[in-house]
Amino acid sequence: MLPEPYIELDNVSFSYDKNTPVLENLSFTVRKGEYLGIIGPNGGGKTTLIKIILGLLHPTDGRVALFGKDRHDFKEKHRIGYVPQRVTQADKNFPATVLEVVRTGRTARLGFFQKFTEKDSVAVEHAMEISGISRYRDTLVGNLSGGERQRVFIARALASEPDVLILDEPTVGVDIGAQKVFYDFLASLNRDHNLTVIFISHDVDAVSQETKTVLCLNHNLVCHGLPHDLLNEHVLERLYGKHAKRVAHLPAKLLEK
Repeated sequence: MLPEPYIELDNVSFSYDKNTPVLENLSFTVRKGEYLGIIGPNGGGKTTLIKIILGLLHPTDGRVALFGKDRHDFKEKHRIGYVPQRVTQADKNFPATVLEVVRTGRTARLGFFQKFTEKDSVAVEHAMEISGISRYRDTLVGNLSGGERQRVFIARALASEPDVLILDEPTVGVDIGAQKVFYDFLASLNRDHNLTVIFISHDVDAVSQETKTVLCLNHNLVCHGLPHDLLNEHVLERLYGKHAKRVAHLPAKLLEK
């Protein structure tokens, strides 16, 4: 029996104007427990797709369902945690501490102007603990490294106790040496905490090596399947053009030498 469907798209299209389609006829399902990487060229519609799932944009055509409910009828926003692009590039003078930032993530479940309870405090502490940032609780976010900041904003998303975590280009601003540790962290969230994880990346190697499932997007659905599907020359050509060349990363151990 297949796991429960969390996100379902049925023939979804989107355009900002009639002459410029961004997404065309997308149909796919993300199920409970998936670790999905979304990859494609700049302008291929990856971030637009995430905004449609989050309800920030509405499809021109087609249907989106979340946890078995039509997107328009879905009210449990706390069930999807979101970490947007470039959060690692926060102003170094940003005045909030780690604890203050993570606490704001509880609003999705609690609502605005509601009193913070002991249950909320426990959820915040747990989010910081599993993200490995409890020791930075009183540190200003601007004083952390890129990788540490990324974990702060993941903890913020986890504070709402979501079923799905979506990250848009999560390793931007994270140095190469820390990226493998970061991907191991995402895998542990998926494996040990039963969290469905979706992340967008431009890194073909990272998506093919780290995820369980890949979705290749270039305005339409190029492929949706196992990671090795992404390394098919035909798929890469449809994503990036005939003259695209794949450049593999050096293993982390070689980079350290």
